[in-house]
This record gives sequence, structure tokens and C-alpha cells, in this order.
Amino acid sequence: MADCCSGSNVLFYACSGGSNVAEAADLAARKLAAEGLGKMFCLAGLGAGIHSMIKTAAEADFNIVIDGCPTKCAQKIFEKCGLRNTEVVCVSDLGIKKSSGVKATADEVNCVVAAVKEILQKKWSEGVQ
Repeated sequence: MADCCSGSNVLFYACSGGSNVAEAADLAARKLAAEGLGKMFCLAGLGAGIHSMIKTAAEADFNIVIDGCPTKCAQKIFEKCGLRNTEVVCVSDLGIKKSSGVKATADEVNCVVAAVKEILQKKWSEGVQ
């Protein structure tokens, strides 16, 4: 799949809360970036309103927001910044139960990675480069 992504500017933004679903979001984003499917970018910078970071997100081919729970803080940051070129994955929507103070399992991380890869496959089959 990495071949389909070369030349594309895909950015990943992960929830950074304190539960297993937040950790799964973060670890999935890091794994996807390590596989060469995109780059992680700073969600906190967007939340802080840093103009250059908002501009980077706006200029990306698309952004993938990986939220942990139904509160969807990361998605709300994107909405606040007026960013439209996004896809959102919510870890809790994948059937993973939120538990504070519990570490994410490898299976949970792999589930999130698979959901994001499905989005990426769809984007590239639609011709987004």
C-alpha cells in the first residue's frame, strides 16, 4: 500500500487523552507513519491556533483524524480551524471500549490501523493523489 501513497501529502492527527482508546489512536498514527502511509502532525498546534500549522493542514491532500472516544476532541479542533479536507476515525466506534488507566492492546491498535488503511484504499481508488 505504501506505493499508492508516495507523492501524496497525508497527515495523521491522534487523540492524546488518558485512556486505552487514546493510546490506541496515538500508536496507530505512529504505526501508519512508520509504514510510510503519511506523516504524524501536531494536533495541539492546531488547537492552539498556530497559523502555520493550520495552513499545513489546509494544504495537505487530506488529513486523517484519529479520535479516541465519542467526545471527538480532535474532530472539534478541525472544525474550529475550518479544515474540511479530513476523514475521521473514532476508536470507540470500532467496538473498542474506553477504559481509563488501561493500556491499549496490540489488537486494538491493529484494528485502528486497519480502519485507517481502509479509508486510504478508498481515497486512492477514487483517484486522490
